[in-house]
Amino acid sequence: MTRSDAASGSGSILAINSGSSTLKFSLFRADGSPVRELSGLIDRIGSPQSTFTWMQEGASHGDRRIVEPPDHASCLEPILECAKDKLACEPLLAIGHRVVHGGRDYREPQRVTPVVMEELKRLSPFDPEHLPAEIELIEACARRYPRLPQVVCFDTAFHRDMPNVARLLPIPRRYEKLGLQRYGFHGLSYAFLMRELSRIGKPGEANGRVILAHLGNGASMAAVKDGKSIETTMGFTPASGMPMSRRSGDLDPGLVSYLARTEGMTVEQFHRMANSESGLLGVSEISADMRDLLKEEGNDPRAAEAVALFCYQAKKTIGSLAAALGGLDTLVFSAGIGEHAPVIRARICDGLEFLGVVIDHARNQKNDAVISKEGGRVTVRVIPTDEEREIAASVMALLSAG
Repeated sequence: MTRSDAASGSGSILAINSGSSTLKFSLFRADGSPVRELSGLIDRIGSPQSTFTWMQEGASHGDRRIVEPPDHASCLEPILECAKDKLACEPLLAIGHRVVHGGRDYREPQRVTPVVMEELKRLSPFDPEHLPAEIELIEACARRYPRLPQVVCFDTAFHRDMPNVARLLPIPRRYEKLGLQRYGFHGLSYAFLMRELSRIGKPGEANGRVILAHLGNGASMAAVKDGKSIETTMGFTPASGMPMSRRSGDLDPGLVSYLARTEGMTVEQFHRMANSESGLLGVSEISADMRDLLKEEGNDPRAAEAVALFCYQAKKTIGSLAAALGGLDTLVFSAGIGEHAPVIRARICDGLEFLGVVIDHARNQKNDAVISKEGGRVTVRVIPTDEEREIAASVMALLSAG
């Protein structure tokens, strides 16, 4: 493919966003900027209850069917099958992948080469929840389309310019040489949100003191100053930081030895507990879904405590990030909970008036784009994130630049 091909709108970009047990995708027409034509989700990968849902852009309803992909690589053919009519008119120009971990060296999207693949395999122990499956999917795409460019976009890249003090782990210095440091994640979401803030915000707002709150199944926040990440909640792995749907967030490291001594818990069992059985699910013992817990909090104290813990930790996080920024100008809520749960936004913001955070409850309830009170010191926004669009835009920019 030539540089003119990438810029001419003569094909499609497939953006793939792999989670630990899910895969989201969108098909974009390359037309100056990405134009979404189709999107979908395969969930519970590896389970007999896996479902595949997809929708044409602009359609009033989508399609849904049961699938049984044993792994992420097996998801490629169902995706291509549902996209075949679009691809008949606009063949694929490239495939872009969200890759959770880019290690210390990758600061920008990279075209997939043998050298890049070798480095991703070396980094696999850094993120066993995501990287092995992502690598297998990239290899499956290469077998299906051996001449098609593939581009990897790293969730860690957004945070690569954090100050050294924010990246250091307080463990023996020798481990830093092995790449053990705080990396930060959700970078594709944060890059998109900052792009949107530059587009829709007040003049200079994106260069101010901004806290981005990506609150979904995975939850994190980032402090951004002059357009650059200076601090974030996730560290060496995406399991750290705030409590999430199933992930614990930060834990006392003494728990590892305590549970090993008292329950005989192995490293693998602790990993599974912290990544899959904790967070909202672990505290509530009911559900990992905030919507379920909000329905039940009046009836079950465990649900109420899980919701309260999430909001408390989020509020505390905003305070600490504001301290790192030296103040706060803009607070952005995004992702599933951040975009769609006004009651959670209200509880998080309640008590942050000392920072200048005062929301307008009517605006908040309506999910307005700006939910802070008129004339308030801090602008509080709700901005829908779009990681797949960020992937497609990065792919197009890389290919157009040759």
